[in-house]
Amino acid sequence: MNVVIVESPSKAKTINKYLGKDFKVLASFGHVRDLPAKDGSVKPDEEFAMDWVVDKDSNKRLTEIAKAVKESDKLYLATDPDREGEAISWHVLEVLAKKRALKDVEVKRVVFNEITKSAVLKAIAEPRELDQQLVDAYLARRALDYLVGFTLSPVLWRKLPGARSAGRVQSVALRLVCERENEIEAFVEREYWSVEADLTGGGKGFGSRLFALNGEKLDKYALANEEAAKKAAALVENTPLTVAGVERKPARRHPQPPFTTSTLQQEAARKLGFPAAKTMRVAQSLYEGKSLGGEVTGLITYMRTDGVTIAQEALNATRQLVSNRYGDKFLPEKPRVYKTKAKNAQEAHEAIRPTDPMRTPSDVAGVLDADEKKLYELIWRRTVASQMESAQMERTTVTILNADKSAELRSTGTVIQFEGFLSVYQEGKDDESDENEARLPALKEGEEVNLDKVNPKQHFTDPPPRFTEASLVKKMEELGIGRPSTYASILTVLRDRSYVFMDRNRFVPDDKGRLVTAFLEKFFQQYVEYDFTADLEAQLDYVSDGKEQWQKVLEAFWTAFKPKTEEILGVRNAEVIDALDEYLGPMLFENDDEARKCPSCDDGRLGLKTSRFGAFVGCSNYPECKYTRQFGSKNAEGEEGGTPENKVLGIDPETGGEIEVKVGRFGPYIEVGSDVEGEKPKRASIPKDMDAGLVDLEKALQLLSLPREVGAHPETGKPITSAIGRYGPYVAHDGTYAKLESSEDVFTVGLNRAVTLIAETAAKKGGSKTVLKELGEHPEEEGPVRVLDGRYGPYVNHKRVNATLPKDTDPQSVTLEQALEWLAAKAAKKPAKKKTAAKKKTTTKKTTAKKAAPKKKAS
Repeated sequence: MNVVIVESPSKAKTINKYLGKDFKVLASFGHVRDLPAKDGSVKPDEEFAMDWVVDKDSNKRLTEIAKAVKESDKLYLATDPDREGEAISWHVLEVLAKKRALKDVEVKRVVFNEITKSAVLKAIAEPRELDQQLVDAYLARRALDYLVGFTLSPVLWRKLPGARSAGRVQSVALRLVCERENEIEAFVEREYWSVEADLTGGGKGFGSRLFALNGEKLDKYALANEEAAKKAAALVENTPLTVAGVERKPARRHPQPPFTTSTLQQEAARKLGFPAAKTMRVAQSLYEGKSLGGEVTGLITYMRTDGVTIAQEALNATRQLVSNRYGDKFLPEKPRVYKTKAKNAQEAHEAIRPTDPMRTPSDVAGVLDADEKKLYELIWRRTVASQMESAQMERTTVTILNADKSAELRSTGTVIQFEGFLSVYQEGKDDESDENEARLPALKEGEEVNLDKVNPKQHFTDPPPRFTEASLVKKMEELGIGRPSTYASILTVLRDRSYVFMDRNRFVPDDKGRLVTAFLEKFFQQYVEYDFTADLEAQLDYVSDGKEQWQKVLEAFWTAFKPKTEEILGVRNAEVIDALDEYLGPMLFENDDEARKCPSCDDGRLGLKTSRFGAFVGCSNYPECKYTRQFGSKNAEGEEGGTPENKVLGIDPETGGEIEVKVGRFGPYIEVGSDVEGEKPKRASIPKDMDAGLVDLEKALQLLSLPREVGAHPETGKPITSAIGRYGPYVAHDGTYAKLESSEDVFTVGLNRAVTLIAETAAKKGGSKTVLKELGEHPEEEGPVRVLDGRYGPYVNHKRVNATLPKDTDPQSVTLEQALEWLAAKAAKKPAKKKTAAKKKTTTKKTTAKKAAPKKKAS
């Protein structure tokens, strides 16, 4: 018997069918060991030795694997063909060795780039040894990321209340987002004008643009105002207008290479609107395969790669498809060969392509869901187009002069003469050229054209755009930051940490994220430099090539990084805030002393302040003056004690009170005024993905009306509601909460969609709670008391209090009185939070005292 180890059970099932009865294929379910989430799991003083732990579920599976291996002759490690896959095989092997399961067992490593029968059988026939260099590269990255996280994050927690974590690559990606926001805020728009003309010639209308005046080419800002534009337009009206020249140039547009991980993520974001994480999830499903003709077959090759080449067999099949389907005129004389342009690219793997190019999207549509269809077609079209002829076009430029030749107009157009690869695939919007695809009429030199209209047009320069997922991944790849397999997780972490939020699918840094970035730039500048991060990535890649020893790379980093963190920990928090206040002065106050004057009191000075909730701008005369405003908002109005010019949206139809937009310490919010003394005004926060400046009366009333009842659940009859909470928009049903993509969804989500989201969320958490018995409403507090079936058996529940049923108690026999007694006993056991905090504080003092004594004695 031969045992084969792969990551996923679906992959195991497929490969087992390929290999037959002499093989037993088992799944490790991904990584089987990891570093425990506590300080000290990596030991720099012991050559960066690591303490690995196996979780409960993995231990059970590894025991089953060990039992099978002990009864086998050969063990084939068939995990994914990349660094992570090599690491999983190494971990499995290490555990099996400790379990003494490898005696007299021959161990081989096999890799295949696609899950097809031919590829798997070929891999089994051509095994190799475990690649220790790839394992070393994994160890280096894992240890480095761990050390940065567990060394830098505590510095953030101590110096910046509200900060959650920092990471080697995550922090640099966040810096990109924050720097772009700084550019946008510092941007000063500039007015400029153009003169455009509607002309008719050759029996057809076309457009033209003023190009030069008196023989001098106009730059973008040559016509700075309306007066200059109108003077120029008057010259254009000096007819007749005559064609002074017609220039035609042939041009070619070449296809792009097949997809790498990053280009697939970029193009799927542009064309399909997929976040990077979704793209990888759907691609994983296509890679693991679908049932075709009674046999499960992988539809695409491995999706974590930065190689742009494809195997010769697939190359031949693609060229054959082009010839058969589109004709020989669409087939280049020689196969196209591509080379990657990305920094630090490792081209050991193929590009992402269909496992069989002859398998068209329509051939597999019946076994794919909607997202899988879209992504498969995208990959298939890009692969086929990569081996097609270039598009041929003709670029035409027509020069037109006015009567006295003082004004020169230009018209440009591109005519596609042969579509080539464009008949199959065109790049997404971000990569479109600026060419004008308009077809110009056939004009001849010396021919007069008619002037139909002259249009002076006003323009304003635009700030640089915020990053989309596509453009941020592209920028990271250009800079050599991160690796293809990590982009999706990096972007997810930024969102999960609330360092950024999404506005119209673009990254906007949260105030918390901007403060963290400012702190790192001020106190850890080297470690968020783009070149430093890219150079470190290159060193880690050298480890996988055998050019660097992994412990030496870590030693060089650690000997400089550790003392730096200790130095910053020794800086008083007040000094840190003062330094950040000065550093962020241009952003918060534009380095203007007038902008720092408190609008609420005579002599107060505004500056950066922090609380346990994060950063804000406050007055130096606190607590006498309670003026505050949101961090990052130069013009936000004060919440207390100031003279805010609050924006009044209208009158609340229910109470008659004014509805205003205000800005407080925690951001903008809606408030309904009340004439009743002592009555607390009704408020609603404006979510971060909603522009406070664009909130109108209708939107304000919607926010104030939350939560919204979506409808009754068709199975339980209980209401489903939508609302916006601390962690964003959600729908809720009977204790289950499901996230919504945007705050706008709160007001539009329908019952069917809400039911689906609730079900999906419940499934991810291991299934929805099963109610064994309804006991009725709590007699003293709101909410039902129920008997639920949990992971560890039945229990009674009321709100957030759970009490396990006594042993051998029949859930159906439980009464409300018994449940209340058990719940009260359980609640009484829970210590108050303040006491816990005090206890921790006392413990800390004792520990400090114990540590201090030996130091004194030693001196």
